[in-house]
Amino acid sequence: MTIPSVQLNDGTSIPQLGFGVFKVPADDAERLVSEAFEAGYRHIDTAAIYGNEEGVGAAIAASGLARDELYITTKLWNDRQAGDDPRAALGESLDKLGLDRVDLYLVHWPAPRNDQYVNAWTKLIELRDAGLTTSIGVSNHRVEHLERIIEATGVTPAVDQIELHPAYQQRDVTDWAAAHGVAIESWGPLGQGKYDLFGAEPVAAASAAHDVTPAQVVLRWHLQRGFIVFPKSSSRERIRENADLFGFELTGDEVAAIDALDPQDGSGRVGSHPDDVN
Repeated sequence: MTIPSVQLNDGTSIPQLGFGVFKVPADDAERLVSEAFEAGYRHIDTAAIYGNEEGVGAAIAASGLARDELYITTKLWNDRQAGDDPRAALGESLDKLGLDRVDLYLVHWPAPRNDQYVNAWTKLIELRDAGLTTSIGVSNHRVEHLERIIEATGVTPAVDQIELHPAYQQRDVTDWAAAHGVAIESWGPLGQGKYDLFGAEPVAAASAAHDVTPAQVVLRWHLQRGFIVFPKSSSRERIRENADLFGFELTGDEVAAIDALDPQDGSGRVGSHPDDVN
């Protein structure tokens, strides 16, 4: 399986398809990440708050894969943003992962009530310059958060990882990101099963037309929109199915029909608002 890459604004590249471990129990992480490696994934997205970095690290160690074949992301949690704590937090994550650097380190949420996200971003720049992470970015940052950290530091994030699925496409953020060279990563790419995405007519019609599952249609839509996506599954069969996205292509009309599923009034959000996670 050949997975395309997305070029980042810092001159590096990231595999466009990866495997996510959000809500994967710690004692399942090693098995599931190992199965993902067997299925051909090389990009793993975890976070300190997920509590499963050690399992991810165990799978990396057991895989026998060369370090430069892998792309590993983890994230700084909200209560570690102040002072020099981001350096200690990344050190702890690296110990758990068994790595001397990650490929991408993200500020997990802006946590605006704490008002430490500018400091956190400043520290991530230092961590990148120290070689402890190759690239740096943010997650769940809205336009006002992005503009503030760039104004304070002069450094633009390589990525913004945001809730994004057909019913909630965050066009204000994605349009801003496209204009400023920031790659978008989609979390909750299938809507976390919180609405009938697979029953939506454009998704069902494309599924029938291409003889693929509705999930494959939606994940392919993310790829064709240029987003980086990392579906999560606890099923070996579905892990493999979610990687089987490169034998078909949605038509322009099919992409446009899925685009049109977004009510554009924010009502499709299924996760938390960034202002409310502190």
